[in-house]
Amino acid sequence: MGELHFASIGVLPSIPDSLTIPQFQLDLATSTDRPARPSGTSCFIDDLSGKQVYLEEVRERTQGLANALSSLYSIGEDDVVLLFSRNHLDYPIAIWAAHRVGAIVSPANPDFTRQELEYQLKATKAKLLIAHPDVLNVAIPAAQAYGLAPDRILIFDALNNAVSKFVNVDSLVERGLRTSKAFLERRLKRGEGKTKLAFLSFSSGTTGTPKAVAIPHIAVIANVLQLAAHSRINEEYGDWNDRRYRPGDTAIGVLPFYHIYGLVVNLHFLLYCGMSIVIVPKFNFEGMLKSIVRHKITHLMIVPPQAVLLCKHPAVKKYDLSGIRYIMIGAAPLSDEVNERLFKLFPDAHIGQGYGMTETCTVISIWSIERKRGISGSAGQLIPGVVARILKSDGTLGGYGDVGELVVKAPSNALGYFNNPQATQETFVDGFVRTGDEVRVAPDGELRIIDRIKEIMKVRGFQVAPAELEGTLLCVLVSCNKAAGTHHLSRDHPDISDACVVGVPDDYSGEVPLAFVVLTADAAGRAERNPHDLKTIRVSILKHVADLKIGYKHLAGGVEFVDSIPKNPSGKLLRRVLRERAKELKTTKAKL
Repeated sequence: MGELHFASIGVLPSIPDSLTIPQFQLDLATSTDRPARPSGTSCFIDDLSGKQVYLEEVRERTQGLANALSSLYSIGEDDVVLLFSRNHLDYPIAIWAAHRVGAIVSPANPDFTRQELEYQLKATKAKLLIAHPDVLNVAIPAAQAYGLAPDRILIFDALNNAVSKFVNVDSLVERGLRTSKAFLERRLKRGEGKTKLAFLSFSSGTTGTPKAVAIPHIAVIANVLQLAAHSRINEEYGDWNDRRYRPGDTAIGVLPFYHIYGLVVNLHFLLYCGMSIVIVPKFNFEGMLKSIVRHKITHLMIVPPQAVLLCKHPAVKKYDLSGIRYIMIGAAPLSDEVNERLFKLFPDAHIGQGYGMTETCTVISIWSIERKRGISGSAGQLIPGVVARILKSDGTLGGYGDVGELVVKAPSNALGYFNNPQATQETFVDGFVRTGDEVRVAPDGELRIIDRIKEIMKVRGFQVAPAELEGTLLCVLVSCNKAAGTHHLSRDHPDISDACVVGVPDDYSGEVPLAFVVLTADAAGRAERNPHDLKTIRVSILKHVADLKIGYKHLAGGVEFVDSIPKNPSGKLLRRVLRERAKELKTTKAKL
C-alpha cells in the first residue's frame, strides 16, 4: 500500500506482553538485558531537599502503598485513581502502587480549574483522588461536585501540610508496610498486557474537547524498549564519554509527569537507563539553572519555551552549565534559529528533537544515534518498530518527498479513546493512528513537520482544542440533574453571538489562542454608541476564559471583533481562513 517502513540503527527486541509496568520497571530492574544501575546511584532526588530514593526503597514504598490502597480503600481491578499533583517523590510510587493492585491511573494537570478537574473525574469515573496539598482548594470542590466523598481524597506530603484532615500518602506507605499483605498481585496472561489499561491520559486528539486516551501496559514498556533499541544503550558503540545515555548520569525531571512526554520519556525511559532523576515540583527558569549546578545535571528533557529561555535569558550567563551533555526538545516544533543557538551555547552536547503524541504513547521519531546534533527543522527518524504512511490530500498514499498527513502504527499505540467510539474511529484506523500533522519524509529518513491539518493548537507544548474554547465563549454547563442524567446549557457571555478560535504564532509559546468574536446586536449597538464599551467587552471576554480555563488556554492572542464568522455551506467553520487573517493581523501590529 505504499507504506514507508524504515527505522534507525537497532533491532526492536521482544516486547513482553504479560507484564505490568511496575513488574517491568521494578521487578526486572536488575536483569541482564538492561543497563546496570551503578552502586550508589539513586532513582530519584528531591530538588529542594536533596533527599535521594534508591531502588529498594522505591520497591518497598510501592508495595506498602499498594497494600494500603487495597486494604483501606478497596482499590482493585480497573478502578481509576486520579493523580492531581505537581511532580513529587511519591508521584511514581502512587502510579506503580495503583498498577500493582490492578488499577488504572489518570494523571491530571495541577493547574486545572475546578470545572476542568471535575470533567476529568467524571470522564474517568475515578474512585480515588490523590492530590498535592497546594491544590486542595481546587480538588475539594471538584470532588464534591463529582460526588467523591472527602475520605476518598489523599494527599502527598509537603512542607505546609503538617496538620490536615486528609490522610497523606507517606502514612499510608508506613501502614501498608506494617500490615499483612491484603492483595494478590495478578500476573497477566500472555498477550493481556496489550489490553490491560495502565493510564487514562488526556488529549484533545485532532479536534474537540479533551478525551481520555486508553493506554495499555505494553504501550509504555514498548516505547521504553523502542527508545533503548534506537539509542543502543546496551552496546559499546563508542567512547564512554560520548554515549548518549549512560547509567549513573543525572537528568532533570522538570517536565510534568502528568504529561505523556514527562511520564514515559523523562520518567520511565530514563529510569530504565539506570539514571537518577531530579524531581522538580514546578518549573521556574532560574530555579532550573540552580538545580543544574546543584545536582550536576547532565541531561535536559525540555520543551521549546524552555529552550528559548536557555538561548535568550540573561540569567544563563551566571551559571556554569558546562556539565550538560544532552538536550532533547519535544512536545512542539523548535525553530531553526533557536536550534542553532542551542548548538553554539552547548557545543559538546547531544542536541535534537523528537516527535510523538499521547495517542502513540509517546515517541515515534528522534534524531539518529549516529548524529550528535539533530538536523534543524527535523523531528528525527522513525524509531524501531514504527510503520509510517503519508496520506496525501487526494486520499492516495505518498512516498519520500511527498507532503501529507502522517499516519503511524507502532507497538506503543494506545487502544483508542476511553468510552468514545466515535472519536476512536476517526483517529485510530486499522491499527494506525492519524496524527493530524502534515509532514514530509526525506529519502534519508528525516521526518519534517510541515503544518497541522488538525485544528489543535500547541501552546507551550500543551494541546489546546479551539472547539473547547469556543464552547467556553458561547455556552457552559450551568446546572445538571445527575439522577435524570440531564445537562442544561445556557449562553454564558451575553455579548457573544458567534466565535471562532485560532492559534497565532508566538516566539515563546509556539502558538497562543486568539478569538474572533461576533457581538450580539445589543452589544454591537452599545459599542457603536460608546467606543469605550468595546474595550470593556474585550476585557470581560478575556476574564471569562481566564476564570474557567487553565493558564495556557487563556486568550493570550487577544480578541478580535468581526461582523461574521466564515463558514462553508454546511455550516462548518472555515478556520484556515481566520488563521491566515490572524497571521496578517500579527504582521500588521508588528510593523506599527
